[in-house]
Amino acid sequence: MTDRVREILSWYESDNPGTRANLYRMLNSGRLAGTGKLVMLPVDQGFEHGPARSFAPNPAGYDPRYHFQLALDAGCNAYAAPLGFIEGGAAEFAGQIPLILKANNSDSLYGGSDPIPAVTAGVDDALRLGCGAIGFTIYPGSSERKQMYEEIRELAADAKSAGLVVVIWSYPRGSGLSKAGETSVDVCAYAAQIAAQLGAHIIKIKPPSDHIEQDAARKVYEKAQIPLGTLAERIKHVVQAAFNGRRIVIFSGGETATTEAVLETNRQIALGGGFGTIMGRNSFQRSHDEAVKLLQDVMEIHRTTKSA
Repeated sequence: MTDRVREILSWYESDNPGTRANLYRMLNSGRLAGTGKLVMLPVDQGFEHGPARSFAPNPAGYDPRYHFQLALDAGCNAYAAPLGFIEGGAAEFAGQIPLILKANNSDSLYGGSDPIPAVTAGVDDALRLGCGAIGFTIYPGSSERKQMYEEIRELAADAKSAGLVVVIWSYPRGSGLSKAGETSVDVCAYAAQIAAQLGAHIIKIKPPSDHIEQDAARKVYEKAQIPLGTLAERIKHVVQAAFNGRRIVIFSGGETATTEAVLETNRQIALGGGFGTIMGRNSFQRSHDEAVKLLQDVMEIHRTTKSA
């Protein structure tokens, strides 16, 4: 065990040996093993956005097994997907890479302004399939947020009792926020704090913009003179919001972007002290070889870039 991994595990002293062992496996898998950094492959977009929008750019992605193999070939720390995709490859790839079962999902067929995902899998499914973690999305800003908070409270308690890691996708969205507010720095930091308070071991957040959504927050940011001018500074602030960096915060890959844009975003994440990225569409919508190279280049950035 490296000193950095030992330090990270020490932050989770309330957890049982099973949960800490599964967190250890994630931190010691793939090309970033032992560094304390994480690059994961998430593939829940087929459920969330539809199959053609997700996989037509690279038709190999219609097959669940493709994504297991891509995560392995690239050297990712873990692979995350909904129940069906995990079932589609769990036996063939058993034990080869840490798995995160996405336990709630929503679709894009209903265009309501206040999203609320359905609970689509449980702890028993995760254990049956050999997963080391569950994943769960919350939408701070939605009028339905309280139901999501209560659902993850119950599911997280069961997961921790079974020795699983809890990963929370904390995505501000809903009628309580403007479109710009979904990625505003004050709201992203608030979303990280909410996920940490809900008991997440790993928190997934979108990279924050320099917009400030809340008038009350703006006054505090100005009075405290919190640096927000660069993405690295905003990343640092969001990580600080997660118990002063004592919870693992990773950042989403977002919509498909150029290679240069993806690499620069990850440089900023690393400079800001982010723990890594969980990058889906920017990976599996590229050809296999291009995706492997991109993921490995991103890993090298997180391996070698020191936080400012």
